[in-house]
Amino acid sequence: MMEELRQLNLVQLKQLIEGKDDNLANNYISRNLAVARNVRLSLIKEQLKEQPTLMPEMRILMIKNGWANPVINMMERRFEVGDMVFLGTNGILQYKDASSDVQGIGLSISDELFSLAVGNRIPSAFDGHLRDFQMRLDPAEQEYLDQLHLMLYNHLRQQDGSSQVTLHLVSAFLWYVDHLWSRQEQYYREHQSREQRLFTDFIQLVSEFAPEHHTIDFYASRLCLTPRYMSTIIKQVSGKSAKQWIDDALVTRIKIDLKHTDKSVARICDDMNFPNPSFLTKFFKRMTGMTPKEFRQ
Repeated sequence: MMEELRQLNLVQLKQLIEGKDDNLANNYISRNLAVARNVRLSLIKEQLKEQPTLMPEMRILMIKNGWANPVINMMERRFEVGDMVFLGTNGILQYKDASSDVQGIGLSISDELFSLAVGNRIPSAFDGHLRDFQMRLDPAEQEYLDQLHLMLYNHLRQQDGSSQVTLHLVSAFLWYVDHLWSRQEQYYREHQSREQRLFTDFIQLVSEFAPEHHTIDFYASRLCLTPRYMSTIIKQVSGKSAKQWIDDALVTRIKIDLKHTDKSVARICDDMNFPNPSFLTKFFKRMTGMTPKEFRQ
């Protein structure tokens, strides 16, 4: 399904903002790497608004001004000044709301360049077990990350910049982010309750498997819990039942296919592991008040 989502890769991003951004000189964008000293959401929000968009490259953003409330991998988030955000390869982003003055710095890297930069030793934060994460940086950490970012940007602006220096600077940036993540992840895990950890693990499973697996039993089995106990924990932590989380994720995937692909309902039915199109239609109408055909129109 992901291949059929609307995409915004680095080449498309460059084409989108060329001629529209007076501050384009503050951003470097190529096929494999983007280093933005002045991320301006206003330039791309129409591309993302009400339209879940696949981001083929991994992206790292630090908020320096304002705030944003996007939907990342089907989960609503809140980003404020000092937050650093990571979106892994093939993450799904949707614009929801943001302040008019939101700004930040950003780094986007293709898998090809990532492999060249880190070699055989992959930082734990980027080894694929996390689709996304965010963390609050203190002022010293913000300044240090900003200086690494500025050093990379200044090097890329040189006419005869060395590609090896570029790779080492990208590697340094990534390893510093990994250092920050590892320290905060350890603290988070130590201070997170068992129930919160179970909820986090449950959400990650739902994000990955909702299109194929619609029952509580599957997720309880993956978490080595009884369905009843898992349901109780999810309800206590989030205020929503486990089945609601699964159904909401499934509806989101169906909406994406209906709005952003030309798949037939029968094809979506097969992809989403429903017994027949009639069953899918009844489920979708119960969840949204519309049939799939009405929603698509």
